[in-house]
Amino acid sequence: MIRAGIVGGTGYTGVELLRILALHSEVAVTTVTSRADAGQRVDKLYPSLRGLCDAVFSLPEIDNLAACDVVFFATPNGTAMQMAADLLARGVKVIDLSADFRIKDVAEWEKWYGMQHASPELIVEAVYGLPEVNREAIKQARLIACPGCYPTAVQLGFLPLLENSVVDAQYLIADVKSGVSGAGRKAEISSLMSEAGESFKAYAVAGHRHLPEIRQGLQLATSETVGLTFVPHLTPMIRGIHATLYARLKQDVDLQALFEQRYQNESFADVLPVGSHADTRNVRGSNRCQIAVHQPQGSDTVVVLSVIDNLVKGASGQAVQNMNLLFGLPEQQGLETVALYP
Repeated sequence: MIRAGIVGGTGYTGVELLRILALHSEVAVTTVTSRADAGQRVDKLYPSLRGLCDAVFSLPEIDNLAACDVVFFATPNGTAMQMAADLLARGVKVIDLSADFRIKDVAEWEKWYGMQHASPELIVEAVYGLPEVNREAIKQARLIACPGCYPTAVQLGFLPLLENSVVDAQYLIADVKSGVSGAGRKAEISSLMSEAGESFKAYAVAGHRHLPEIRQGLQLATSETVGLTFVPHLTPMIRGIHATLYARLKQDVDLQALFEQRYQNESFADVLPVGSHADTRNVRGSNRCQIAVHQPQGSDTVVVLSVIDNLVKGASGQAVQNMNLLFGLPEQQGLETVALYP
């Protein structure tokens, strides 16, 4: 039985990890941390876990976490980088759901995240946890940087085009919408449903901190220089990412066959039939990315629709997918949940 710890067990991604791991037959969640709720039973704060989790919140102390086989960091940026080295030294595998180890260029990371990196030596070792790209490296890793939600949807949508050099990599557009849970579980006026409801807006048009992460991943898929315009939007829904991606074709190609071939052996990347329109409700609660590809009016523009649940494939589900690979388990184990409908 794998002993798992979760640092930051009260945020949305932490609770989603608890939900998924509660029914995972090979995992026992032995440590769940929260400074604010230390000493309180997890299922008292989250009654949905009654009968499924008997853990008690504790303080995030290395000695407690060191008894785990794997520790998930479901924490704000800047936390995992303070603790990862000590855990790795004690033989604990680390899966970080924050951005602390995603970007290989330390100066670039510090620019976008506004703080000095505490463990730059670990960035070289960290494996970017997008299984559809780095599956074999993930299996051998000690430290996994779980991708962000926007980067997951955008990369999975663009990768088949860039890997096959069928589009102009210098002119890529990602027009992406997110539900309000993507902002995390915090008291922030802009995230309140009374503020976000009945409204729709773009934000961070001048530059979003997920941009360098996306660009880094796309650059690895092509020998061309990647030029990406990324515009995120906030939508009045709780869960979901919808990425509408645009690129200019350089040659005639059977786009449907290209995507189907790329993802034919991927359990969590589902290419929809010709003419389909990907819908966030069809992945809600699941670890799947659904993709639809279009070539409007037969022009030289390709439009890819890529949807995920930002808390599952965009965070906690993908983290568990990585954990399964790390410990030699079937990649789908604990993640077979069918999307909720309606």
